[in-house]
Amino acid sequence: MKLMANGRIWIETEEGPFLGYGRIELLQKISELGSLRKAATEMKISYRQAWDFVDQMNKRTGKPLVIFERGGKNGGGALLTPEGEQAIKLFHELNTAFRQFLATRTAGLQKRK
Repeated sequence: MKLMANGRIWIETEEGPFLGYGRIELLQKISELGSLRKAATEMKISYRQAWDFVDQMNKRTGKPLVIFERGGKNGGGALLTPEGEQAIKLFHELNTAFRQFLATRTAGLQKRK
């Protein structure tokens, strides 16, 4: 039997979840597609759920991670702020360190068998 350490990482505030895999994917899709609606559709979640995630993230940080442009001639859109880009980077750095920790602990489990 092969033993493996496993887990998922997320970041919380006193008010609740702030960043996790799904929210990071949503931020990346917004950055890529320039639209909350398109990001939600691609992720197969409702627009309302995507909106709620962005609203929670924006309220739980000092500066918003996503800003919205109202409709008009080009139909509006959503943009990641520098803080949003930084949040993605920091989450990936933390996740990489966590994965390395899990790999080290898994190697330790194998030695104990």
